[in-house]
Amino acid sequence: MGSPERSGARFAGERAVVVGAGVAGRAAAEVLAREGAEVRITEARAAAELEALDDLEALDVTVLAGGHEPEHLDGATLVVTGPGVPPSAEVLGWARERGVRVWGEMELGARLCDVPYIAVTGTNGKSTTTGMITSCLRSGGIDAVACGNIGNPFTTAALEAHEALVVECSSFQLELQESLHPRVSVLLNLAPDHLDRHGSIEAYAKAKAKVFARQTADDTHVGSLDDPGAAAVSAAAPCPVVWTTTRQPEPGQVGLFGEELVSTLGADPEVLGSLPGRPPGYRADAAAAAAAAISFGVDASAVRAGLASFTPAPHRGETVATVEGVPFIDDSKATNVHAALAAIDGVRDAVLIAGGIAKGVDLSPLATRAGHLLGVIAIGEAAPDLVRIFNGLVPVIEADSIEGAVREAFDRARTEGGGPVLLAPACASWDQHRDYVERGERFAATARELATEVGTSDRA
Repeated sequence: MGSPERSGARFAGERAVVVGAGVAGRAAAEVLAREGAEVRITEARAAAELEALDDLEALDVTVLAGGHEPEHLDGATLVVTGPGVPPSAEVLGWARERGVRVWGEMELGARLCDVPYIAVTGTNGKSTTTGMITSCLRSGGIDAVACGNIGNPFTTAALEAHEALVVECSSFQLELQESLHPRVSVLLNLAPDHLDRHGSIEAYAKAKAKVFARQTADDTHVGSLDDPGAAAVSAAAPCPVVWTTTRQPEPGQVGLFGEELVSTLGADPEVLGSLPGRPPGYRADAAAAAAAAISFGVDASAVRAGLASFTPAPHRGETVATVEGVPFIDDSKATNVHAALAAIDGVRDAVLIAGGIAKGVDLSPLATRAGHLLGVIAIGEAAPDLVRIFNGLVPVIEADSIEGAVREAFDRARTEGGGPVLLAPACASWDQHRDYVERGERFAATARELATEVGTSDRA
């Protein structure tokens, strides 16, 4: 884009403490400093574990590493925390005891943002939908950028000179914000996730509902008729709701006639593109993206162009190699049961690789898809639970690494003459990997090693 940054002094006189020196924390600290605040960061990790701090030091941001201490809050008038810090964290408790305001970094972004924006949340499909909407807006001649939980902090994007933002919002980000006011909000779906943090599905849903909490009759919410739980939440939005479906839409909705994505929001139905062979999750995301873009003011031709030019990010169901007729499908981003079930629904006679950190979620619904599987290779912390869940339904074994799991899965798929090897973990990756990206990359690398060893590959 190369857009010049806005600058000002909206936080002049504030003494801000940012909790955490991760991506979101650093962005918040930089923005606060540029807006006139005196800023320090309190960080649990030791200074030696942090990446270069030159940019922060150039802005006179002080980094207090090696553990949070009460004195780090001395004199503070504002505390801003990243999404990785739970609201129950001791350091935030100290701030509340002192009567200091506590904001999430998304609250900071909402207070800084001067342009209209679309906010997207849901258990699954957020990044894909956010990218689709951004593509549609740009095809419509709008200088739009994706930000938020997608890797480009909302706080940073809010100070750049764009015409619109598309903000991906996680439940962690939403729970500590009160000012978010999107022109269009989107709730894609709702399934148990992050219960180790939220405590219950009700609390998780309450956090998601904050995406539309400050909307008014002049705004629009996009909800899904295909997900009863999400639909019940969306029905409470304080603004008009545009409904989407992967079935045939009624007037005033966006859905599918066969393979064609169609809007019935206008006087006459408009075809927005064709989605042959796309899995249900992708179709649902496309319908939501189209509804959001049209609600924002983009015409059907721009939506068609935007969806046609959109390319999904890696680790979301791509075939990374085919060895002796066995495809290797990388859906490492399927970090919860809802996403894993959707991935399994798209295959037959597959060998599933699953496991990691379950985040307090019951994995037993995976057993309902045993009929799609020839076997399961279980990895990570959740491996014993997966062995118990699939025992007696399909062959299931544990592997001590993703590399070992890939080789075991290939042996079973080749021996049984079955279909693909599917990485759809239903769990977070942090017990064995840096993140889901590393997990997917190691899966793909091992599959390609097998291709070289076997010597008969159609590398994707």
